Amino acid sequence: MKIGILTHHYIKNYGAFLQVYALQETLKKAFPNDEIYVINYIKCKHLYINIAGWFRFNPKKDSIKTYFQKITIPFIFSKFEKKYLNTTKKVYNVKQVNKMNFDTIIIGSDEVWNYEDKKSYDSIKFGKELTCPNIITYAPSTGKSNINNIPSEVIEGTKNIKAFSARDDATNDLIVKILKKECTRVLDPTFLYEFPNYKSKAVEKLKKEKYILMYYCDKLPNELKEKIIDYAKTNNLKIYGAGEYQNWFDNFKININPFEWVEMFKNAEIIFTGTFHGTVFSIKSKKQFYNYLANPSRIKKVKSLLEQFVINNRIIDDNNYKQIFNNINNNMKYENIYKNIEKYKITSKEYLKRNIK
Repeated sequence: MKIGILTHHYIKNYGAFLQVYALQETLKKAFPNDEIYVINYIKCKHLYINIAGWFRFNPKKDSIKTYFQKITIPFIFSKFEKKYLNTTKKVYNVKQVNKMNFDTIIIGSDEVWNYEDKKSYDSIKFGKELTCPNIITYAPSTGKSNINNIPSEVIEGTKNIKAFSARDDATNDLIVKILKKECTRVLDPTFLYEFPNYKSKAVEKLKKEKYILMYYCDKLPNELKEKIIDYAKTNNLKIYGAGEYQNWFDNFKININPFEWVEMFKNAEIIFTGTFHGTVFSIKSKKQFYNYLANPSRIKKVKSLLEQFVINNRIIDDNNYKQIFNNINNNMKYENIYKNIEKYKITSKEYLKRNIK
């Protein structure tokens, strides 16, 4: 059997790489006798805009040293994609995909269903014109898209899909309420795969440090930033960014690879993040973490994830940060959280085994 994964694998982003790698490895274990490929379908506009973002110099965030580290990150991702992803040859349209004659195509995970994002939207990721006999979704996300304002070609394309799953409430609502289809709630693929410990000089240095980890807390107010800095000084902690840098962070290697990024979460004391996969890897690492949410596309996804695991007190904002810092050393109770995660892992893997044929 020839199985293809259709997702945003080409985006130079830690979450994007890790989710497709995790799904690939999960499928290889579940279907050891079959051919598993990442369909190397490229939307050039999406790719170029993403890469260009790494080359922008922001004097409020970047130093000269960290900027020259940052611009190497796209090349690191390309190297790891080549080494770790079993990709097909590059293709650029649906006809080229159809010629590969896949028995099953899995659409997802990540924001492949964000039809309001003009740079990434592509009707092929809703199944349009795909001739594969068995098309299913695995954990797609609509991002911030309004499910009451769906393009007609999206609805038309999904008629080719045989089985539906979703990783968040908004996507589940689109499938059930708008498309009128049954939907299985599944986990992001990164929850299904246990990333082995990764060794490098950067990781060895990390293990000798105690630090607060920051990962894309957009528009963090100065009052909260100062509170984090004061807490770090009081508790003899460094402040590091996971593959990012701002001028109030302690200096550390910025151009880390995806597996070093995972290790940064594993070794952190406390984590502050504003992203979906930042939250996922905080939970996977069983860390004390907080979400500062300002990006509309991330708010829906992160809140849905927290509600799914009944973690209702992780969001930090302008109104509650003083209270949170007074009790920041209260450890999270991961035993019940992981009981919930294990149930969803079983459901997620059963969904894949049941619908791949």
